[in-house]
Amino acid sequence: MNDHTHSHSLMNLDLEEAAQAFAAIGSEPRLQALQLLVRAGPEGLPVGEIQRRLGIGASTLTHHLRFLAAAGLVEQERRGRTIICCAAFSRVEALADFLVRECCVDRSQWAMEA
Repeated sequence: MNDHTHSHSLMNLDLEEAAQAFAAIGSEPRLQALQLLVRAGPEGLPVGEIQRRLGIGASTLTHHLRFLAAAGLVEQERRGRTIICCAAFSRVEALADFLVRECCVDRSQWAMEA
């Protein structure tokens, strides 16, 4: 798996990438899975443990994890017979940064027009 430390440099998402990532977390089960993996830290969790904690079926969970992985928010690694999932912290941070990176840039112009 890639380096998941918080010091990992943030990638700048463009509008299309951000929209894909937000769509991926746009369902409650996927958002819950991502939150669970963020709380688990860089070690991640086995798929079976994610399934147990979320209380959803294996095929449903597989679908949700594939969606999150396609958006680059979750990474998966096979260790023997177990699949370990972890949050792609640099991508999650980049998504949060996308929302706030232009905070207040238009504020001074609005104040001047008022």
